[in-house]
Amino acid sequence: MATVLITGGTGFIGTALTKALLDAGYDVIILTRNRSAIPNPSGRARYAMWNIQEQTIDKEAISKADHIIHLAGANVGEKRWTEKRKKEILESRTKSSELIIKALKDYPHNIKTVVTASGISWYGPDPNPSPRSGKGDNNSFVETDPAYDDFLGTTCQQWEENIESVTSLGIRLIKLRTGIVLGNEGGALKEFKKPLRFGIATILGNGKQIMSWIHIDDLVRLYIYALENEKMNGVYNAVAPHPVSNKTLILRLAKISRGKFFIPIYVPSFILEIVLGEMSIEVLKSATVSCEKIKEAGFIFLHPGITSAIRKQGAS
Repeated sequence: MATVLITGGTGFIGTALTKALLDAGYDVIILTRNRSAIPNPSGRARYAMWNIQEQTIDKEAISKADHIIHLAGANVGEKRWTEKRKKEILESRTKSSELIIKALKDYPHNIKTVVTASGISWYGPDPNPSPRSGKGDNNSFVETDPAYDDFLGTTCQQWEENIESVTSLGIRLIKLRTGIVLGNEGGALKEFKKPLRFGIATILGNGKQIMSWIHIDDLVRLYIYALENEKMNGVYNAVAPHPVSNKTLILRLAKISRGKFFIPIYVPSFILEIVLGEMSIEVLKSATVSCEKIKEAGFIFLHPGITSAIRKQGAS
């Protein structure tokens, strides 16, 4: 079976993807900066060292791989966006991409495919005050729309541009612009569930902002689908067919988790701006993103709707 080299393999998405790849019979090598931080080093995945700042990478790992999945990047929502943190968010993506390009130019390899993460933060806010339909019509953002001129928009643009030159090496490149990922082990859903332990359903701002999301199981399947479908090239939006408002998501989650025993509370925008700073722009932004292109490529979602996605994760 083919060998997949993963960057960012110990994160929320990377952990789920590694398990799925191993279960599907792939060999997996995870690039890590810190050997002592390796979880379960006796497990089925192998590990190799790299250092983004020093631009070093295990050349044996490159030589053994058939495909690369590039997930590496500092967590956008983990810390307040100071200038230092914004620099870290950007460079963790661009410099890691530069290191991959350098390795593919410098070392012998048989890499056929690179699948890289990107984000729907590429797109700006919905231009109309009313919610978009999210059904793939002209009201939804599509892959050919330009990058938005804000911090995350330009970060995504540079992220994608820095990996683009793998195509000049004859390597197939797929970029997955990922929406809000729903799963119990990390991401937004885990944070949304925390107040519900106390019976509080926290709706952000007015709750009308549209959230384009994808279930972790579908995202993992999509990465593997991109590896195996040789007709896929270029950019695809990794979002489910039916985006929902923040209010709809939170109340649906609350009902499934708590039945009738919860109190909806709106967190005013100005409070979010005080607590989160510039990051609040992204939290309050409405972005309706189309998945028509990936559906046309033959991908079938297991969880196209929010109720199915939430129920899959259970009430824990």
